[in-house]
Amino acid sequence: MFNKFDVLETIDMIEREHLDIRTITMGISLFPCIGGDAQKTADAVYDLVCRKAENIVKVAEGLSGEFGIPIVNKRVSVTPVSLVCASFPEKACLVGRALDRAASRLGIDFLGGYSALVHKGTAAYEKIFIDGIPDVLASTERLCSSVNIGSSKSGINMDAVRQMGEIVKATAERTKDKDGLGCAKLVVFANAVEDNPFMAGAFHGVGEADTVINVGVSGPGVVKHALEGIPGADLTEAAETIKRTAFKITRAGQLIAKEAAKRLHAEFGIVDLSLAPTPVMGDSVAHILEELGLECVGCHGSTAALAMLNDAVKKGGVMASSHVGGLSGAFIPVSEDIGMISAAERGELSVDKLEAMTAVCSVGLDMIAIPGDTPASTISAIIADEAAIGMINNKTTAVRVIPVPGKGVGDSVEFGGLLGRAPVMPVHTADSSAFIARGGRIPAPIHSNKN
Repeated sequence: MFNKFDVLETIDMIEREHLDIRTITMGISLFPCIGGDAQKTADAVYDLVCRKAENIVKVAEGLSGEFGIPIVNKRVSVTPVSLVCASFPEKACLVGRALDRAASRLGIDFLGGYSALVHKGTAAYEKIFIDGIPDVLASTERLCSSVNIGSSKSGINMDAVRQMGEIVKATAERTKDKDGLGCAKLVVFANAVEDNPFMAGAFHGVGEADTVINVGVSGPGVVKHALEGIPGADLTEAAETIKRTAFKITRAGQLIAKEAAKRLHAEFGIVDLSLAPTPVMGDSVAHILEELGLECVGCHGSTAALAMLNDAVKKGGVMASSHVGGLSGAFIPVSEDIGMISAAERGELSVDKLEAMTAVCSVGLDMIAIPGDTPASTISAIIADEAAIGMINNKTTAVRVIPVPGKGVGDSVEFGGLLGRAPVMPVHTADSSAFIARGGRIPAPIHSNKN
């Protein structure tokens, strides 16, 4: 039960420390929509999503008003569309555009699931589907896409890695009038999870129920404020403080998630307790790390500090919810975190350091602007490096980079809203193309044999 001190503390967390429910995401199975042809399937998809998610915005706004907790985003995720369109992959764009129209009608922020799962091999229909991603992202506004190219059980599909480097470049070119914005809606995964409520990587897994509510909570400002109250404390005490704070944050998420599922006639899925930053001052994961004693995120010690933060968040949150899932931990998207932006602009935060930090955080190289003339093979190599970290460490990793057309190191790009802004960061210019051209599959590590 909540006592008066819990209530006062929660009010303070909301008003002064940027506590919010970052997203309510409804996952919807599209398998009942598969029809005789592309147009019938697209029409059925539109009708189903509009019917199932008709009240998601209304319910979210009602819950926010009742409980006094801001709910920032209302989203939908769907079954990987490549599976729904397996018999007509060349016309999958019809389903993608139908989903985008549904998102617009519903008034939701993003819709995820224009996705393919090719971690062990790429079927012919999946290759056609993936080749069409740039055009679909260029012709839609709210649709998000993801491709899973590796896992700890299967290894890394290097043919898909090579293809995705080309797809990222093509998507940037198709949306060059918006500084490559399409790439902000495209993420390449290893070990993708089926219950992730966060975009751009959300999709509704084939093992999920028909309709599920997943909630993502966030509170970087709350964690930083808690650490400000223990200046000079050793790292053991800091970790304990973060755990207790994560428990309180997740408790609020559990309450909202279960009530939202009941009102939307869906199953309660999971609470994702990730610390997801925004470009707003006071809502930065980087500033948490600096509160721990780093002069600037990116300096030596950043990986250790992030490892402690990520682990403490998970330990605290898992006790507060009956179902913790998604990604859960701490995100480090450059353009979406004011502290990361500042460190990158100062030259203290490099892509190499970010790669090292992804070994211990929630996801991977996220929302990083790179020079527009970066070769597709270099982007593929970045994807392969990140996938290797995920494969070996049995964790989810991802790459969402934006090769900004016509811009280079020293320039910056403004995406606006939660996508923020980013300086164009340098990448290595030595050639990786011969390695990427080999193709094939990097075998799974020996510790994948657990049966």
